[in-house]
Amino acid sequence: MSLHEVYKALADPTRREILSMLQKHSMPAGKISAAFQLTGATVSHHLSILKQAGLVSEERRGKQIIYQLDTSVLDEVLRWIINLKGDAE
Repeated sequence: MSLHEVYKALADPTRREILSMLQKHSMPAGKISAAFQLTGATVSHHLSILKQAGLVSEERRGKQIIYQLDTSVLDEVLRWIINLKGDAE
């Protein structure tokens, strides 16, 4: 995970919406696709970028791949930002 990959992933509104959906519960790509007027390939591309950034993980359940939010990278980014800010007072 690099900050560049995380920021790139978070820069896109569709990917941010996918993360919001996955915050509520894990789901397969088909259910994610159904929420957008995008092709399956486009949603797959978005999921790939989110996985590369470490924001999403996947688990195979039978024939389906279930995607879930992984907040560990967000925790690292927030710690970095808090440390960067330091004591403002």
